[in-house]
Amino acid sequence: MFKLKWFPKWSRENPKDIYGPAVVVGVVGCALFVAALIVTWGNPAQTMTTQTGPAGTGMGVVEFVDEANAPDPDVENYYTEEPYLPEEGEELAKDVYENVQVLGDLTEANFTRLMSAITLWVSPDQGCAYCHEGDNYASDNVYTKVVSRRMIQMTQYINDEYAGHVAPAGVNCYTCHRGENVPSGIWFKRSPVLENVKGWSANQNFATAQNVSTSLPSDALEKYLLEDNPVNVHSLEANAPNDPDLAIQFTERTYSLMNYFANSLGVNCTYCHNSRAFYDPAQVTPQWSTALLGRLMVIDVNNDYLVPLKDEYPANRLGPRHADAPKAACLTCHKEKAKPMGGLDMISDWPELAMPGAPVYE
Repeated sequence: MFKLKWFPKWSRENPKDIYGPAVVVGVVGCALFVAALIVTWGNPAQTMTTQTGPAGTGMGVVEFVDEANAPDPDVENYYTEEPYLPEEGEELAKDVYENVQVLGDLTEANFTRLMSAITLWVSPDQGCAYCHEGDNYASDNVYTKVVSRRMIQMTQYINDEYAGHVAPAGVNCYTCHRGENVPSGIWFKRSPVLENVKGWSANQNFATAQNVSTSLPSDALEKYLLEDNPVNVHSLEANAPNDPDLAIQFTERTYSLMNYFANSLGVNCTYCHNSRAFYDPAQVTPQWSTALLGRLMVIDVNNDYLVPLKDEYPANRLGPRHADAPKAACLTCHKEKAKPMGGLDMISDWPELAMPGAPVYE
């Protein structure tokens, strides 16, 4: 048999990497195979963009198609029922039951209907006993009844006074609770987050729910959704040392708030802003004014409805650091959706919660 005597010697003196080219060929082959699958079956990670600003500005919210089209389980589990049109001469709840301080102008049928719905919205497992003391429904000894009464008033107030933010869908108890006793997305004061550090550094570089696990300041919700401090971004000047509202620390706190907003609504900056000019109110989207009104609404309900309930709560319902009452913010209602529950109508079937006083049935 003919044999190349020179080949073994040449191979030893000129070694070649045969594995490298094989890996390259394999990777390229796999890439071509995956590309062929995507072309044939479609991209499993397709995105869709909703334009929020003028054409050509790049202002849009990008979502994965599968996530955007996925059914919302909270919508599927929502209970609603049309009201009973009152008939002349029907007895009112305040004439039938004792100690009805809110909703007393409802007919007995609609009062019972609403109480049943609130039970399903807030305490489906515990039932009526979550707020009432045994068979003594007139008693105020259970703290949840006192809190619930105030929450009903708050819901009426929001629908009546802040229709510019919540209309046309409106809100009811399920908007926040979603079948849970305590809504997700509530918050408590956390600052200072670092007990052994003084000054500004005590408020940042520590992951909390308030700063969405970033190194940004953790007290933005306190400063902007409880206290009514001005929300500023930056100055057009290189430095503004004499303007305390434009210091870099306040800019960081503002970005912390905006990061919280974006994550709470499942959107990005361009949902409200032209990111090329955050400072220019002439270049914002209509959603900006809705968000601004929402911020004022949250400040209002936190200070007038939620914080004053502190003494009604047991210790286990108060904040872990400052023993403060639970407070609301964007995430409490929105749950990472631009419109809570996709904008589902929450008030048409529940005119009792649309405003204080006697409801208007149509």
